[in-house]
Amino acid sequence: HASFPCRYFRWWYKKTRIEKKSAFIDLLCAVPLQQIYGCPLGGIGGGTITRGWRGEFCRWQLNPGIYHYETVIADQFTVCLRCKGQTVYQQVLSVERPSTLQGWNWGYCGHYAFYHALYPRAWMVYELPGQNVVLTCRQVSPVIPHDYKDSSLPVGVFIWEVENGKDEDVDVSIMFSLQNGTGTKEDRSGGHWNEPFTFEKDGEQVAGVLLHHCTRVNPFTLAISAKEKAGTGVTHLTAFNPTGSGREVWQDLLQDGRLDSPAGKSSLTEKGEVTAAAVCASCRVPARGHRTLELALAWDMPCVYFGSKEKLHLRRYTRFFGSRGDAAPALSHHALTHYEEWERKIEAWQKPILENSQLPSWYKSALFNELYFVTDGGTIWVELPPDCRAEDLQGPAGAGLSHLLPVLQEYGRFAYLEGQEYRMYNTYDVHFYASFALIMLWPKLQISLQYDIAVTVVNEDDQPRQYLMCGQTAQVKLKNVVPHDIGDPGDEPWQRVNAYLMHDTADWKDLNLKFVLQVYRDYYLTRDSLYLRDMWPVCQAVMESELKFDMDNDGLIENGGFADQTYDAWVVNGASAYCGGLWLAAVCMMCKMAEVLGDAEIQQKYTDILSKGKEAFERMLWNGQYYNYDSSGSDTSSSIMSDQCAGQWFLGACGLDQGEFEVFPKSHVISALKTIFEKNVMSFAGGTMGAVNGMRPDGVPDTSSVQSNEVWIGVVYALAATMIQEGLVEEGFCTAEGCYRTVWERLGMAFQTPEAYREKKVYRSLAYMRPLSIWSMQLALERRAGRAPVPVRSPQAPIHP
Repeated sequence: HASFPCRYFRWWYKKTRIEKKSAFIDLLCAVPLQQIYGCPLGGIGGGTITRGWRGEFCRWQLNPGIYHYETVIADQFTVCLRCKGQTVYQQVLSVERPSTLQGWNWGYCGHYAFYHALYPRAWMVYELPGQNVVLTCRQVSPVIPHDYKDSSLPVGVFIWEVENGKDEDVDVSIMFSLQNGTGTKEDRSGGHWNEPFTFEKDGEQVAGVLLHHCTRVNPFTLAISAKEKAGTGVTHLTAFNPTGSGREVWQDLLQDGRLDSPAGKSSLTEKGEVTAAAVCASCRVPARGHRTLELALAWDMPCVYFGSKEKLHLRRYTRFFGSRGDAAPALSHHALTHYEEWERKIEAWQKPILENSQLPSWYKSALFNELYFVTDGGTIWVELPPDCRAEDLQGPAGAGLSHLLPVLQEYGRFAYLEGQEYRMYNTYDVHFYASFALIMLWPKLQISLQYDIAVTVVNEDDQPRQYLMCGQTAQVKLKNVVPHDIGDPGDEPWQRVNAYLMHDTADWKDLNLKFVLQVYRDYYLTRDSLYLRDMWPVCQAVMESELKFDMDNDGLIENGGFADQTYDAWVVNGASAYCGGLWLAAVCMMCKMAEVLGDAEIQQKYTDILSKGKEAFERMLWNGQYYNYDSSGSDTSSSIMSDQCAGQWFLGACGLDQGEFEVFPKSHVISALKTIFEKNVMSFAGGTMGAVNGMRPDGVPDTSSVQSNEVWIGVVYALAATMIQEGLVEEGFCTAEGCYRTVWERLGMAFQTPEAYREKKVYRSLAYMRPLSIWSMQLALERRAGRAPVPVRSPQAPIHP
């Protein structure tokens, strides 16, 4: 009976070396840390292109869920200044000194440049040395809460503000150059070509170059463009060689601050050859005056295959811009004519938070910048096929989901990865934490995701497979249990679920509960009663499945003596604070939903379970100060778990934490949170790194598992939200601040927040989903400020489905 490392290595070798595919979790080849990333470009689900804080284009996700970490050196902005008809300054706005394009003037001095990011916008300021000219490039992506159209667009806009401090007029040109491709070997595969374009609509014209990237699978077009307006000229260069010296491009710009603008399309690239293009926007800036130049980047990969190449999927934006692969000009025009409206909406959303002097400034950065993962989590947002019928979606057992088809038809299907390195879509035990960002900002995407999970719950996949941790064989997906994930982008998501091969998650204790908790939380925040009614039978089914884990019939489930929940390397045995607390919270929500829906029988059933279970939970786990990790009586049973109040966190977010619905005694919750603050936060790394997952009562981290002495950033944000809900506001901010400063400042992990780090030099799984839970802090703050939803009143007469 081989050990886990042997089983994993054999599986990894077969997958990566023989089948030449990627591993869903690659424990042998982690992505190396590069402390370079800034704000990504693009809306939700159309792919993302991340720029570094030095301005480079360096992280690419155009194929859904698949990342390339490649800085493409030809992708640059270059400035040219001319006075009295002479070029006085021409510089690539990059600190690099590359070995290609040596005919260009590289090596801008970083001392004269500044970067700021507040997602979905970023600012780069260049104080051109010796020129008395300041350039500010504002980068904008259409990431707009409660918007399900423009938020899907694969575009980014660059607004260049030019301030002329001189006493004479200056002619300023900004040239945007771009390679045809993303820096992979595909760029040299041959058959790619570029062509100039203009696009006019409603009296506004944009001009630029299309770069057609003609791969066999998932071909795409990139577009660089600028807006033509009075006083602004737009010129272009259709094709140049980005691997040569680039001298012809440089001289062309140097000569008159414009590009040659040849007509007609370029020839196809030969195998081994790379091509690039450039667009240039120019205007005259009066003495002591300022002007604006507007450029854009768009990419159009309308139809995508996942790794299996079985089904063709249409991205969400094709609903508005078509799926023929010719949308880049219209996308560019739309972006350059609508970005001001996007910015008004972004400012209206962010301003009340930014101007609230009660909130610390690190929190304002964390809250908005952590949202990068909504677009840059390998995110895909696709349309249902037009001929799709309810039966096609429901599977053999999903007929009860009456609004499944209308919801998915209207809002499409949404999926994001557990992490850029953990390639499973909608990993559900983690989404539980991250889902606050969706339900607060794009609630229809959360509801669509929940329908997808519900369909999977009621159906099964009886294919057998061997699990890597235990070596045992079991079926991929049982009926009436919540899946771990909806699939791997390297395979066929939605079609084949549970890409996670480590454990058989049918025996996990948290997945079913997390479904029930999200259903009520979503209903509480949206008041969508059609959704509640559709989900009610599914909630009953998964709770029935969960009841079998209550072996001794005391109203409380037991863990199975293995790592059977989101802490998938931390063994739990018997009753536990984490799963037991989630169970009681879910039982409470079953009572509440039954009341709202007028289902007296189910309400009585779960009310009885709740009163038994509460008593058992307190008796078996409460030790006078906090809830023990578990009731097994092992050496680490008495560990203080930072996440022991997860059930209370969700109850508090739904206003079910007082009066008849008080599940956990208030005094016990406060005592537990104060203990966690004193031990897991303040006694760990001097209180500067958030809360360690497990702490021994004597103030030493619990080292019994690889996860107990980690800090999980998303768990810490959830803990902070729980503290705020319970009135421990300062403690909550102090706890979360440690994580923000560790990740974004000390470790240089901006826009790649990991799942975990340890006190010393170890981190795990960069660019991870769970930290989106910071939006639960915002919900807690809004509830305290009285901007919360009104409590759910049960109706006078029962509602019958």
